Amino acid sequence: MHDDELVSLRRDLHRKPEPAWREFYTTARIVEALESLEADLDLYVGPEAINGDHRLALPEDSEIDAWYEQARKYDVDPDVLASLEGGYTGAVAVLEKGESPTVGLRVDIDGLPRIEADGEDHEPAAEGFRSEHEAMHACGHDSHATVGIGVIDAIADSDFQGTLKVFFQPAEEVIGGGKAMAKSDHLADVDYLLAMHVGLDHPTGEIVAGIDGFLAVSHLEATFYGEPAHAGARPEEGRNANQALATAVQNLYAIPRHSDGETRVNAGVIEGGSAANIIAEEARLVAEVRGETTELMEYMREKGTRVLRSAAEMHDCDLEVELGAEAPSATSDAELADVVAEVASATDGVERVLERDKLGGSEDATFLMREVQQHGGLACYVGVGTDHPGGHHTSTFDVDEASLRHGVDVLTGTIERVSLERP
Repeated sequence: MHDDELVSLRRDLHRKPEPAWREFYTTARIVEALESLEADLDLYVGPEAINGDHRLALPEDSEIDAWYEQARKYDVDPDVLASLEGGYTGAVAVLEKGESPTVGLRVDIDGLPRIEADGEDHEPAAEGFRSEHEAMHACGHDSHATVGIGVIDAIADSDFQGTLKVFFQPAEEVIGGGKAMAKSDHLADVDYLLAMHVGLDHPTGEIVAGIDGFLAVSHLEATFYGEPAHAGARPEEGRNANQALATAVQNLYAIPRHSDGETRVNAGVIEGGSAANIIAEEARLVAEVRGETTELMEYMREKGTRVLRSAAEMHDCDLEVELGAEAPSATSDAELADVVAEVASATDGVERVLERDKLGGSEDATFLMREVQQHGGLACYVGVGTDHPGGHHTSTFDVDEASLRHGVDVLTGTIERVSLERP
């Protein structure tokens, strides 16, 4: 694919972003782009691409249905769209050019539920490809999907010997899709897995050969149930769900740190009560815990669950706790990262190569990385630098489209090198 084709595809995906498990147009457009390539591909779409029993953080059916109906208005293959109904989004493209090795590339495809900036200094708005939806690609996943398609096209016309599988993964932003894709049958024979992300505060022309420091993460959703009463006339008759929630929030942040490594906790959503003079009968808390390792995350989750139960008991409230989406930690294999670094150093447009950097956050590509590593393969998470005027997840986020070619060339070169030289 020429640079202008990459840019055109990326901008089309940018115009019509869709949140997790609602990537209906996005998946259908990816399939359309793959089918237009001069490559003999096997395509697995929707339920054929993921293990539906392992989907995490699913939205309400009404939300899924609304985005599906919106996608039906666009000029996409109705048969492909029908196969995605119910939120079974995503795709796997397989290119066979020899017996071995099998190399995987994982790219994510979902957007974020926020409104994109609209001003002359925001390039997507100025150039006419600002989001048309109540969502936006505020983390570059439109670029990731484009790079994935570009890599398939380049490998089809290369000396690569083996099988390439590109995983177009849904629902990364809610750490909901990685496990479903990792538990599909498509990953079982992968010898080498690459994942990638643009930006991450690295400028255009910079490549990070192997990103580590993925924090394992788990979401907790707690609902406290008390008893309403008049706050002035009969306060003693109430059981205050807001008090229980407030106690829980304070004590979550008081969980002791751990000597084995970094831990995190955050109470991100706090909701409760109906009026100033009513003892709250119901309150809701959504929190997350993270750890430098999966074991440290589990330590935080066990302590956090205990805090929630204790807070409910202290204020005589009932409690429902639901464990939400989660993702493990992972480490990039040095042998594969070294190959990325060598290839990147000889790639046009790449000005600087960092051997390692820490993400400092969480990513459900770790499910796929660990799946490959556990059956003896190698995995590596690659950073492709891009100038982004706004930070990730902000309304002004955008990418430098020159980085699309950098991503395609570095990943293609790595895949070719792996097939010829095997680290």
